[in-house]
Amino acid sequence: YAIAKSMAINKQRLEKIKARQEVMHKIEGDVRAKLVSESSSQAFITKLIVQGLLMLLESQVVVRCRESDVSMVKGCLAGAQAEYAKLIKAETGATKECALEIDTQYLPPAPVAGKDGASCLGGVVLACQGGKITIDN
Repeated sequence: YAIAKSMAINKQRLEKIKARQEVMHKIEGDVRAKLVSESSSQAFITKLIVQGLLMLLESQVVVRCRESDVSMVKGCLAGAQAEYAKLIKAETGATKECALEIDTQYLPPAPVAGKDGASCLGGVVLACQGGKITIDN
């Protein structure tokens, strides 16, 4: 009796794990399509940079992106700096500036169907302190 009960419990647990994995793969597929479209939006990239800056609170930050996104990210830097300064001023009353620059290292390129290896859907990685502290956004 005990062995049969244990096997039934184990079978239920495995079915539950399988169902959870299927749901996670479906969510991943849905989110992947949304991320691909959002990653080319300047407003979205600006928000990601500001979010990372608020976590770091540093005055010198290096922004790493995909090589194909460099020109768009460069266009976002001034807006992100202004938004960051505005938020810090509104929340704390302090005046804080941040110098942003594009990293010479790039994130992996976008995924290609049928090709394995490192790939990146987009976004930015912010680093400071010589790369010792990073925020992957």
